Amino acid sequence: MLRVWLVIVVVSVITAALIPAQALAVFFQWPMRHAIPKLYHRMLCTLIGVRVHVVGSAPTQRPLLILANHSSWLDITVITSMLSVVFVAKSEVATWPLFGLLAKLQRSIFVDRQRRHKTAQTSSEIAQRLIDGDPVVLFAEGTSSDGNRVLPFRTALIGAAQELLAVKDADRVTVQPLSVAYIGWQGLPLDRRQRTAVSWYGTVDLVPHLINIVRSGAVDVVLTWGEPLTYDNHTDRKRLAKAMEVAVRRLTTTALRSGAVPRPQEPSVLSTAQVATAD
Repeated sequence: MLRVWLVIVVVSVITAALIPAQALAVFFQWPMRHAIPKLYHRMLCTLIGVRVHVVGSAPTQRPLLILANHSSWLDITVITSMLSVVFVAKSEVATWPLFGLLAKLQRSIFVDRQRRHKTAQTSSEIAQRLIDGDPVVLFAEGTSSDGNRVLPFRTALIGAAQELLAVKDADRVTVQPLSVAYIGWQGLPLDRRQRTAVSWYGTVDLVPHLINIVRSGAVDVVLTWGEPLTYDNHTDRKRLAKAMEVAVRRLTTTALRSGAVPRPQEPSVLSTAQVATAD
């Protein structure tokens, strides 16, 4: 438990120092509002012992909508440590002690899944973030999995891209698949059963799970960027979502089956033709 307490103390000090800075940056719209969360999550990865291995690269085009799989609260830290992004989160997160505040300071967009009539409002918020130049990460499964599989992607909030095209003088939005796969723990490959211990899903309590991860440390995760596609006025939203789902599932399966830290390589190309033929 000594390691846990040391990490808690250091994280508490860093958090206490950066919260006021980020609050001011968000309020006054300073450019550092993008850099602070990235710095914060990189420090968290170092302190917890999360080693992020990246395959491929994020596009520089904007506006950018990222569709990713989701299996743990660690996903947020891992992704933000590599790229300054805005997340779409369930509305309950906004009410969580401390974590809700951190999500708000990262300018997360909160969606009420119990009130589907508010989907249009959420799509408008996503579109505004995209207009502002923020990459938006959508956990397209709509929930977290056990880390061993990718669940079907939902299409509703992808409509934010269409709304952006209608609001802004833009002819396309870049959409990119992103795979997050946990492959190792304490230097050893994870099997299907062990991977569920890293994943945070279902009815697993957050705090005990967080403490267990901090106590053990040395988590290896592969972050794989797929080939980006463009969303324009002629794009079928459902076919795009299916193509992204297929791409993320393929990238995740590749990382999990390998079970080893990958060498840098180009991600598989996802062609526009695959969008047209996806069911």
